[in-house]
Amino acid sequence: MTQKAEMPNAPSVAASATLPRRILVALDASDPAERALTEALRLAAASDGAITGIHAYAARLHDRRFRQMEGGLPDRYRTEDGIEHQRAVHDSLITRGLDIISDSYHDAAGAACEGAGIVYGRLSPEGKNYRRIVEAARTGAFDLLALGAQGLGAVPGAGIGTVCERVARRVTTDLLVIRDPARAIGEGPLVAAVDGSARGFGALRTAPALGRALDVPVHVVAAYDPYFHYVAFNRIASVLSDEAGKVFRFREQERLHEEIIDDGLAKIYRSHLALAGKIAAGEGAKVACALLEGKPYRAIADYLAEHGASLLLIGRTGIHADPGLDIGGNAENLLRVAPCHVWLGAATYAPPLDALAEETIRWTAEAEAKLTRVPDMARAMVRLAVQRFAQESGHTVITCALIDEATARLCPHSGGRREAPAPEPAWSEEADELAATAGDASVVASVRLRAEKRARHDRAASVTEAHVRPFVGAAGIAPRWSAAALARLAQVPEPVRERVKARVEASAEPGEITQADVEAAIAASGRAMAGAMARGGHPEPVGG
Repeated sequence: MTQKAEMPNAPSVAASATLPRRILVALDASDPAERALTEALRLAAASDGAITGIHAYAARLHDRRFRQMEGGLPDRYRTEDGIEHQRAVHDSLITRGLDIISDSYHDAAGAACEGAGIVYGRLSPEGKNYRRIVEAARTGAFDLLALGAQGLGAVPGAGIGTVCERVARRVTTDLLVIRDPARAIGEGPLVAAVDGSARGFGALRTAPALGRALDVPVHVVAAYDPYFHYVAFNRIASVLSDEAGKVFRFREQERLHEEIIDDGLAKIYRSHLALAGKIAAGEGAKVACALLEGKPYRAIADYLAEHGASLLLIGRTGIHADPGLDIGGNAENLLRVAPCHVWLGAATYAPPLDALAEETIRWTAEAEAKLTRVPDMARAMVRLAVQRFAQESGHTVITCALIDEATARLCPHSGGRREAPAPEPAWSEEADELAATAGDASVVASVRLRAEKRARHDRAASVTEAHVRPFVGAAGIAPRWSAAALARLAQVPEPVRERVKARVEASAEPGEITQADVEAAIAASGRAMAGAMARGGHPEPVGG
């Protein structure tokens, strides 16, 4: 579910962001690596920057493997002279051959940079490729590392290769991962995802500068999951004894979670979007903002596919990160499933409003204790929201009374007389059948609880197909494609094929995807493109 973000009045936020100027590009002659170089050239041209290419090769590994395989040589080579001759030939090929290959990669990249008037540097370290790339990126000499999601060993359906995955977990600079070598950044909007974290805002700051340099619109999204705790509490309740249930006070805990999540989280994430809009305005940019509901990475991936995004910018860790975390769960999942290129931001940025609150506002011991009653997954966000409320209200000390006042603003239904809970909705036969298609028993149970939660929120008398369908898709069920549908998809031009495929899978009814489904998606894509051209290629800004 997508909701239009509210933009309440707030102090203007100014920020100054620049594009990366020192760009490291991993080279291996694969199509994704070539696209990484092309995008690095565009960035360097816009920022008056420089590019350094890196190609690492493990000559010692090859030599060691050859020695291990000597026992398998044909008999005619297994003489003293034969073995020594093969060793000399292999050593020459590996030592000189890999140098020649590496030089050829650099020559091609250097020629491209020279043609664009960009300074080019070369790195050709010996050793494991991912390790040498990480070591170079960690020197502090570069602002951005660009590499392909897969290399020369790419196979269909792999998502990302091992080098990309290992590098993504270890680098401390911004990372640009090229997923579709046939598509340029800027062929669709840039989408920045925020969650209130410092790294999320850090990645956001890059988006307006990049959008301005490439003349492409920028969207900002925030996603939250109001269904998770309903599922979790009901599953926990099924295994608690009566005595444990009394100690845990299940129903009170469930009600507290529902009040915080249903009423508070949406407003907290809207405040993140409002702040993001102010940050973008400080850069002289208008952005389209959207609040997404559902499993965050899935909701964001669906938004990217729906809007034909060309680049996602997201912090490498999010609001729930602990100090030792290498990459956040949503960032990692999106690195694998996003239908566009991904920019993992490493820089942190505390918007002035939050930074000022952290420095000038203090919490009483009683207020800190009261905050511990907030569910763990929401505590950091609630702290931010209360501090922002205190800042806007002119308070410098947060008390229990101030928390109650902020809660009344964020969660208007949390105090006073509560409405009677909605009755448990019955299940329609169609909804029952659709939920049963979600997968194994555990997934089906989760889908059923999420659908019940949505039906209860709507105060519906029964759970219908409309309540179930969003979660069947979110469960990751792979649709079945008919041969005719696959054949029709193959006729779609390659640059837009993945977008059409995503549109088909997002809109198709449960069951087998037919040729008619593909035709409908192609027609819808055509209408979307015509609409974008009629608007001049720009999305509707917030408040527009």
